[in-house]
Amino acid sequence: MRFVDLCAGLGGFHIALSRLGHKCVFACEIDPTLQELYKRNFGITATGDLRKILAKEIPSHDILCAGFPCQPFSKAGGQEGLNCPTRSA
Repeated sequence: MRFVDLCAGLGGFHIALSRLGHKCVFACEIDPTLQELYKRNFGITATGDLRKILAKEIPSHDILCAGFPCQPFSKAGGQEGLNCPTRSA
């Protein structure tokens, strides 16, 4: 099946679905560092800001995966959890 990886982050969904035999047809990640990592790991250029993508730009797919903002929960972030002011922005 064909899948879309939105808010792709490190590519966890990509790894899992690829191992199951599925093909990524579109990826999106706003963080430039993670975009570069995604490209190096999977050979796919992840588009930037999801809020600026038109639905018609996303290829036909069977599975839609979407990560959630993990920075508020990560040790690498501010660890503000659900109190993070930008978590729903």
